[in-house]
Amino acid sequence: KERPGLYVVDYYRFLSHTHYYFACVDLGWDRLNLAKNRRVVMPSWTEHEEIKELQKSYSRNKVRTTKYTFLSFIPKNLFEQLHRFANLYFIFLAALNFVPIVNAFQPEISIIPIVFVMSITAVKDLWEDQRRRKSDQKVNNRLCDVYDRKQKRYVERRWAEVCVGDLVRLCCNEIIPADMVLLHSSDPNGVCHIETANLDGETNLKQRQVVRDLPQGSEFVPENYSSHIECENPNNDLRRFRGFMEHPGKVRVGLHSENLLLRSCTVRNTETVIGIVVYAGHETKAMQNNSGPRYKRSKLERRLNMDVLWCVILLLLMCLIAAVGHGFWLSGLQNPIYMIPDDTHPALAAFYMFWTMIIVLQVLIPISLYVSIEIVKLGQIYFIQNDLDLYNPVLDTGVQCRALNITEDLGQIQFLFSDKTGTLTENRMLFRRCTVAGTEYPHHENGPFTSKHTPLILWASMRSPPRQQAAEISHILDFFLALTVCNTVVVSSPTQPRHVQMPVVRTPLRSLEEMKAMFQKLSLPRFPSSLSQNTDTPTSLTKKLFTRGRSASYFPNNSPQTPIMTLQSPTTPSDEAEELLYEAESPDEAALVQAAKAYGCTLLGRSPEQVLVVVPGTGPLSIPLLHVLPFHSARKRMSVVVRHPLTGEVVVYTKGADNVIMELAEAAEDGFSREVMERTQRNLDQYAREGLRTLCVAKKVLEEQEYEAWLKRHEYAETSIENREELLLESAERLETNLTLLGATGIVDRLQEEVPETIEALQEAGIKVWVLTGDKQETAINIAFACKLLRPTDHILMTCEARLHELQHEIRQVTKEGVSEDDSSDCVLVIDGRTLDYTLQKELQGSFLELTCCCRSVICCRSTPLQKSQVVRLVRDKLKVMTLAIGDGANDVSMIQMADVGIGISGQEGMQAVMSSDFAISRFKFLRKLILVHGHWCYTRLANMILYFFYKNVMYVNLLFWYQFFCGFSGSTMTNSWVLIFFNLLFTSVPPIIYGVLDKDVSGETLLDLPDLYKSGQNSQAYLPSTFWMNILDAFYQSLVCFFIPYFAYTGSDIGVFSFGSPINGSALLIILLHQLIESRTVTWIHTAILLFSALFYYAFVLLFSLTCVTCNSPTNPLGIETKMMSDPLYYLVCGLTTVLALLPRYYTLEQCHRNLSVNADMPHLTDCIAEAGAVLS
Repeated sequence: KERPGLYVVDYYRFLSHTHYYFACVDLGWDRLNLAKNRRVVMPSWTEHEEIKELQKSYSRNKVRTTKYTFLSFIPKNLFEQLHRFANLYFIFLAALNFVPIVNAFQPEISIIPIVFVMSITAVKDLWEDQRRRKSDQKVNNRLCDVYDRKQKRYVERRWAEVCVGDLVRLCCNEIIPADMVLLHSSDPNGVCHIETANLDGETNLKQRQVVRDLPQGSEFVPENYSSHIECENPNNDLRRFRGFMEHPGKVRVGLHSENLLLRSCTVRNTETVIGIVVYAGHETKAMQNNSGPRYKRSKLERRLNMDVLWCVILLLLMCLIAAVGHGFWLSGLQNPIYMIPDDTHPALAAFYMFWTMIIVLQVLIPISLYVSIEIVKLGQIYFIQNDLDLYNPVLDTGVQCRALNITEDLGQIQFLFSDKTGTLTENRMLFRRCTVAGTEYPHHENGPFTSKHTPLILWASMRSPPRQQAAEISHILDFFLALTVCNTVVVSSPTQPRHVQMPVVRTPLRSLEEMKAMFQKLSLPRFPSSLSQNTDTPTSLTKKLFTRGRSASYFPNNSPQTPIMTLQSPTTPSDEAEELLYEAESPDEAALVQAAKAYGCTLLGRSPEQVLVVVPGTGPLSIPLLHVLPFHSARKRMSVVVRHPLTGEVVVYTKGADNVIMELAEAAEDGFSREVMERTQRNLDQYAREGLRTLCVAKKVLEEQEYEAWLKRHEYAETSIENREELLLESAERLETNLTLLGATGIVDRLQEEVPETIEALQEAGIKVWVLTGDKQETAINIAFACKLLRPTDHILMTCEARLHELQHEIRQVTKEGVSEDDSSDCVLVIDGRTLDYTLQKELQGSFLELTCCCRSVICCRSTPLQKSQVVRLVRDKLKVMTLAIGDGANDVSMIQMADVGIGISGQEGMQAVMSSDFAISRFKFLRKLILVHGHWCYTRLANMILYFFYKNVMYVNLLFWYQFFCGFSGSTMTNSWVLIFFNLLFTSVPPIIYGVLDKDVSGETLLDLPDLYKSGQNSQAYLPSTFWMNILDAFYQSLVCFFIPYFAYTGSDIGVFSFGSPINGSALLIILLHQLIESRTVTWIHTAILLFSALFYYAFVLLFSLTCVTCNSPTNPLGIETKMMSDPLYYLVCGLTTVLALLPRYYTLEQCHRNLSVNADMPHLTDCIAEAGAVLS
């Protein structure tokens, strides 16, 4: 009342728009203030100043994926490295050594270790960043055509100069520079195709279309474009785009993902496209999804961090002992003549000594361990990726390691969750059988129509009573029209890569009666009620139809303009018909379209407005395509709304999961429909028992008023920005009700090669294999039997919510009567998606897990992507086990990301699973060697290397600690500071890396033949807490031998402190190197060369140091010490005796274990002995 100029156009439109502004045209309210959560895009030459300023604030198209600049590299890299506790620890110690009262040796030397380690890391980071910088420069300097209003033409510009609002023109095979809304295509139907391989790895073409209501002609005049776009803010959802375009007449058209051309995709099969940039640079969906390599913390790494803390506690304890000892030692002195008088109280001196000892014993914390682990993992990844046994020559791909830091987790997997389709099976769908109107028809491998395949319309006429002929023929025709139309298949041909053009055609037949008349003209029987009434066989009928179809013509309504074509190739010669190529987003769609083509119902072309098909006995039919309701995981179906080519009615064709379609099918009122549903259900059950994938096809005829009412609400959903997906889902569900069942299809999906052997080996290795699939129960069980997940003797448990507790009691009885739980029971649990919803509730999770733990395997049927991820998370978090998930499709992504280790298979469903995975393989059979061999090796190598690092550091540090008992706990050392720093940093650091990359405790052939060996990794037997402490005790023993044998050998002599330290250092080096040689199960020339190099490097350094160094170790002078000691035979005797006595217990224990292994070939004893050896020897 207060603003009479305010008017509202439409109720639904008003509801959509009031979220962000009112339609106050006459008052000229500023929309921009009310559109804070939206993006407003107009051509870059717009004269609207506020919009111009707003578009300038949007991101430009220049991309920078580098982390550093020239000025920020040093501070930023330092900041990142300081996030590591070990780096902070050593920086603190280096700074502490600059304090005169607590320093242990030259301050300059103390900074060498941390500077060395951080410099290596910085160089690695700089090299990686430089590679990214070169890639960015190459991308930013690419050229594209951008419209320049001043010059009235398109000009070349660098990608980096493209802005939001620019109109960009692209030609075929050019890469899209930014996210653009498609305004024009050279295709007369406003269609273009893009390849998204650079974005998600998928090579099949995606169809995009021009925004509705935009003029399409041979030329697009940018000056005439004056519409504006309002869309959602940038996000990383590749399959969602919400917004609308408002034309000058205030007409708004909804925008969706099919109108958006994404950056990094390639234009295919289209001569020219023009689009307006809506997202540029880092705001594009491609850049929003560019998260870089995946990072996960491995189980071993978490254990390592705990043991580092134990080392810190050990270090503090040793320093405390030294500090207390130093205080007592000072208190017991009575004016010693060899000490400078000092007024420091013994307690204060002990406090200072505590910090001095931390500096002296700092190498107890292995500073080089973290760098060594990264190098070892890179080496392990190199050998995994270059394993020829994991190479697929057909696809020319090997293993891809996308997560660089969890290779050892492959050796500790306890639960494996697998998808079925495309993971266990080929995902190469072959149409085998179909049931139409309750009648079942076999088929052979998508083959061409042959004389063995009598046309289904003829079969219907020959097998049905006269009163059912019309209904059954209608079902058959609609069934194959649905298979042909209800999809997103793109049609092309080798000779003409562009999609098939849509010629303007007339519908030659108007009704089913005309089709019957056509058969009469061809001198065929008029739909006999049974085969016995016809003297011609099905084969002869087919041949007669083919022969007459080629020579005769039928002109409905006396119109000679539309000649009748053959069933095999209604529009083209038979040799050309076979050249049509169907590019589908899923193998199911391609199989269904190929099968329809084999029966004479051929898809010739597709545009956003119509589909060109051929049905038996007609010319090309142009079917108006009104709406496409794409497949959704929640609905488990897809639909198309078309105007029927024969009746002119608005028809909804739907295909989807059989259980969903059967529920949506309306209750049959007449006997024929009821019988169709009953027979179809029986056929579906039979298909499932045969392991076929099943789909149901249905239709619904809409009255014009019903369609108009639905259309009004659907358009509101399409133009909404808020909750668009939810509104579209509700709109689709509102339409897909009271369906009429047409039939069902059975598609075979063969098992991949060696799947049964792989699953059997994994189960023998102690891995519980679960299958999570969206297929129906019977199909999943059949496939489970085929791949040996189920055995004939297994007890299959079908569960529901009410039976959980009952099944627990039942399985306990089976377990008591059968084998023990250690050998796995013979029970396999089968659960469907609806029951899974109940079991995932908090109050039932415990019962469900208790039940599954008693089963050898679990099969989850009819499960959604969300349920898959929930099951993985439940098992991982509640049972505290290592999980692995493997899949090949987008519906497996959430499951793959939820598991500890995610593996993607590069199959037929695109590359979404691969892009989200930690490892990628091309065949399921490769999982066997990847887990049982490489997983075992990676875990045992890394675990042994980490334990070895702890051992050698503790062993060497204890030598300094024992010396404190003979120097008044003064923090003095018996070796010069250079050797002290370099001993662990250089002299003994390379051999463990080679050990971690190349050592093989068991050969690959043995690991494949004896999967039981994998269980040692599952139980973490190579790195148990007891193993860690046994290593520490061994290090203490060896350090005692290494220190006190030289001590007693030189007791009473006049050698100096550094001379006393010389045989100790030499013995320690030999003990540490030979200790690794004893531990190594594989000794190659590389191992030998590295060990010799380390020993020679040490002696070369100390000799050179002894010959040249005069003032480099102030205030002492080590000149000539090493040369003098090495000229004494006692030096070699001491080093040899010390080395033998230190290593004798470890060597004896290993020999004893090997003797036991040779006497007993029993496998359980073998595993136990390996575990015992790992605990004792390590």
